[in-house]
Amino acid sequence: METKRVIMDDKAVARAIARISYEIIERNKGTEELCIVGIFSRGVPLGRRIAAKLSELEKNEVPFGALDITPYRDDSRSSTETDKTDISFDITDRNVVIVDDVIFTGRSSRAAIDALIKRGRPRSIQLAVLVDRGHRELPIRPDYVGKNLPTSHSEVVKVSTVEIDGTDGVAIY
Repeated sequence: METKRVIMDDKAVARAIARISYEIIERNKGTEELCIVGIFSRGVPLGRRIAAKLSELEKNEVPFGALDITPYRDDSRSSTETDKTDISFDITDRNVVIVDDVIFTGRSSRAAIDALIKRGRPRSIQLAVLVDRGHRELPIRPDYVGKNLPTSHSEVVKVSTVEIDGTDGVAIY
């Protein structure tokens, strides 16, 4: 697959994460009762970075968890895969920020909401994404966006993270 163009480099990704973190603090009036949950796979490292930035800025530990939405997806039902979810804290009555790399149709976000609600009753669920590429099929809108990126249906947006790919960036193919 040949890269059409690079949209964000490592510095742009870092700036977007910092900006999203500040917006989360402002909207939630701090980080009390807040937790971050990243969606596998690239939402996990992005969410972990946001949680670390929030903890650094507010001087208190913000709980972080990783969410596997595979069992909750409406486009594939695989009973052979094991649930990789790792949320070691109670989400009941907390403000949960779900973190994903790209929002497209909204189906992954819906699956994440379903998966969270199975684990407790959050006070609120918010959504942070690095890239919003439009083309929603469900009435879901992110609360925090790193970059709005209008695309055609045929284009592919690829987010890379150091933890998984060895480099940070966003490109269109």
